[in-house]
Amino acid sequence: MNNEQDPLLIDHEVDGIHELDNKLPAWWVWLFNITILFAVFYLVYYHVLRLGDLSAAEYTKEMKRGEEVKAAAMGKFEASIPTMVPSKDPVILETGKQVFLTRCAPCHGPDGGGLVGPNLCDDYWIHGSNFSDNVTTIWNGVPAKGMITWKNYLNPDQIKSVASYIYTLRGTHPAHPKPPENQAPVNTGPSQFE
Repeated sequence: MNNEQDPLLIDHEVDGIHELDNKLPAWWVWLFNITILFAVFYLVYYHVLRLGDLSAAEYTKEMKRGEEVKAAAMGKFEASIPTMVPSKDPVILETGKQVFLTRCAPCHGPDGGGLVGPNLCDDYWIHGSNFSDNVTTIWNGVPAKGMITWKNYLNPDQIKSVASYIYTLRGTHPAHPKPPENQAPVNTGPSQFE
């Protein structure tokens, strides 16, 4: 085969295979040239003149902004703890139960009767018996006794839901309850579920 039969064929042949001289589409050539211009602009703008932040600096700024938003939300939640009441919504209580079973049951038992952690079903409360005391205990944890600070792992809605679920365990009778750890029962007043 020669160039007279097909104008795209060039005079380069190996083992009977001829090379075609296909031109690239114009749109592809323009796109390729634009990417080269963009790369030059990017290099000058970010690395030579240092007018824009590189990815690491952008990440640091975004993390700082995120921490500020998180701190504001956590502060708002902490300020609302003293006036909180347990939820009676079945969906929230079920969410709280699931959080309890996955996060709290290893120490407090699946029925709340206590294992390493105290019994949550009796009237003997070490860190206060009010609902707000329970939320505060979950929020801040009790690191001295091995309970982690859950505000680092659970969001405020999860903490309120698990505290509401724990509140429903009061007065229940687990199969093998842990003995009371406080010296005297705390007067909890009338139940907010009555």
